[in-house]
Amino acid sequence: MTSTLTAPTTTATARPHVRTTGVPLTALTALEVRKSLSTRSGKLVAIAATLVAPAAITVVLLAGEEAGRAVEMIAVLGSLGALVLLALGVLSTAGEWTHRTVQTTFLTVPRRGRVVTAKVVAAAGLGAVLTAVGVGVACALLALGGDGVTWDGTARAAAVLVAGGAAFTVVGAGIGAALTNAPAALTGAYLVVLGVFPVLLTARPEIGEKLDPTTSLVLLAAGPATATPVLVLTGWVLLSVVAGTLVTLRRAVA
Repeated sequence: MTSTLTAPTTTATARPHVRTTGVPLTALTALEVRKSLSTRSGKLVAIAATLVAPAAITVVLLAGEEAGRAVEMIAVLGSLGALVLLALGVLSTAGEWTHRTVQTTFLTVPRRGRVVTAKVVAAAGLGAVLTAVGVGVACALLALGGDGVTWDGTARAAAVLVAGGAAFTVVGAGIGAALTNAPAALTGAYLVVLGVFPVLLTARPEIGEKLDPTTSLVLLAAGPATATPVLVLTGWVLLSVVAGTLVTLRRAVA
């Protein structure tokens, strides 16, 4: 009697499709926008950045001051909003390290480079939108209450301020990511911008104008475009983002 042995047959089973693309960048960016505005401090800073220029315009109009050229007033007062947005950028990055929510962020998205990109895009978008709203309301108030206002160059100044608001918010985000401590980043940033640079502009204006981002924004918004203010603002954005990115990629999460 002989028996025939047959090799067992195996049936190939289809493996389930595994998604490897991760969270889309658009979703990450939207999440970062919500996180920036989810805290009380973030909301207050955003409101302050939006209202500072309209509030200053209102004070000027109530005081009966001559409005003159709208472009000069909008350029100076719009730069105040950019200074406030610096804090919003700092809180969006350093705040996560300070409150240790960065652990959850990096567990959700292990690729830190994508997190940095999302934060930069979110900061730029928030800064641009908040500045546009603030400058728009300020221009409307000036149009309603100002007598003999000339509007030459105002549209260009508004566009420059919107870009400047985005730049200042990104600079703040880069500084916050580099220092990873919100109080230290805020103190250091405003000490340099509001303390060191004004002194430098008084003592050595030829050097101060090549370093101070606030002066560069005002000059760029109020006057004809020149290379120096553009290079100053671009340099601040690049240096802060590069520094913040390097620290974010290398720092261990406790």
